[in-house]
Amino acid sequence: MAVRTGVLKVVLGLMAICLAAYIVGPPLYWHLMEGLASASASASCPPCNCDCDSLPLLSIPQGLNNSSFADCAKHDPDVSDDTQKNFAELLSEELKLREAEALENQQRADMALLEAKKMTSQYQKEADKCNSGMETCEEAREKSEAALLAQKQLTAMWEMRARQRGWKEGNARAQS
Repeated sequence: MAVRTGVLKVVLGLMAICLAAYIVGPPLYWHLMEGLASASASASCPPCNCDCDSLPLLSIPQGLNNSSFADCAKHDPDVSDDTQKNFAELLSEELKLREAEALENQQRADMALLEAKKMTSQYQKEADKCNSGMETCEEAREKSEAALLAQKQLTAMWEMRARQRGWKEGNARAQS
């Protein structure tokens, strides 16, 4: 049993070493090869000189920037003129489209504002009607309170006269 566990430990150790070599080996190999290749290439090839400008020919707005336009290649004057004309036409068309879109958005906003003003006017008219109705109701309530008070006073006066002439509350019920 002790021999089996020893053999098992050796086999597991060998498997761990093989697995580690399998995982770490290829990246390490390619890293070393790149280092050797760059060391030998730097000694044999001089650095390249590029006479390209770092700034583009035209200043392009951020939203319309096309990175392939300002590449570092030899420019043909005929192609360059055509390209600049086409680019100018594209920019002008883009600006016209944006202007049309802005105008359309402004018209929509104006229509929404006009609609809101109409609704406000309608609600104000309704509120004025409501206030007028409330005032009418308040006036009618005040008139009815005054009429009720006058009626109570008239009733009290007639009741007082009736009592002065001998009327009693119980007699009226007995006669009915």
